[in-house]
Amino acid sequence: MSPRMPRIDTGTLTDALYGLGWSTVKRLPETVAVRLGRKIADTAWKRRGKGVRRLEANLARVVPDASPQRLAELSRAGMRSYMRYWMESFRLPAWSEDRRKNGFVPEDVHHLTDGLESDRGVILALPHMGNYDLAGVWVTTKLNTPFTTVAERLKPESLYDRFVAYREGLGMEVLPHTGGAAFGTLARRLRAGGLVCLVADRDLSSSGIPVKFFGEETKMPAGPAILALQTGAMLLPVTLWYDDTPVMRGRVHPEIEVPETGTRAEKAAQMTQALADAFASGIADHPEDWHMLQRLWLADLEPREAGTETA
Repeated sequence: MSPRMPRIDTGTLTDALYGLGWSTVKRLPETVAVRLGRKIADTAWKRRGKGVRRLEANLARVVPDASPQRLAELSRAGMRSYMRYWMESFRLPAWSEDRRKNGFVPEDVHHLTDGLESDRGVILALPHMGNYDLAGVWVTTKLNTPFTTVAERLKPESLYDRFVAYREGLGMEVLPHTGGAAFGTLARRLRAGGLVCLVADRDLSSSGIPVKFFGEETKMPAGPAILALQTGAMLLPVTLWYDDTPVMRGRVHPEIEVPETGTRAEKAAQMTQALADAFASGIADHPEDWHMLQRLWLADLEPREAGTETA
């Protein structure tokens, strides 16, 4: 009888793979890393796993008139964009300061710089587009401005610790999404005139605010609007995208202002809908750079009959 293979914990394996990425990919020549990322993306796309199928289904909402061929092209480009994000993230700690300052070129950045100068506090809210870690590094180096963000508590704990250490090494203050203390800390940072950056197109709690997004209902986090209402901070949407150069592009959208009338809940709802609309405009312009490989719309989250579950 052959010896039984030891059981490998999937969480431990995932953590080890991420550790390998951070330790190995950052040492590769950039051209090699780019080719590797594209090869991994194309292989994943051809296998049409759950994430690829979900990405394609999500893109069908964004581009409703797209043919099946067009959707396939978009999902392939989307996987390449997603893998570019990972390859860049693995390599960011090894980038020179000059590269960090010039690897991102945003439009309408005056909305952000004017807000920082006002000492009101600024909330940057982003969807899962492009590489928000690269945008964050640009803020800490080019603008020489620290900021606070929130990270989903990943499993295993060692993987979460890797992400926190990685982002803190890039100059960010990182708070856990769970635990209840994050909101109070964010509010204090904003009242002191600080900067907070939040990824805000997918609700990870039970307190999300319903919005219409590409014509269908979903929920988005209440945090950005509630923080703006409670602290008086500016709420600025940001969208990111790639082109055919090594430089990432982006746009800082105009401030989402607090409505003059309505209850606090009604104001938060209007502001969150305005945030969703800003996200939608950026995603519609660059759908291949929206890395949403999970279920998002409420229609996809509803319980299904046995045997009908899809990715």
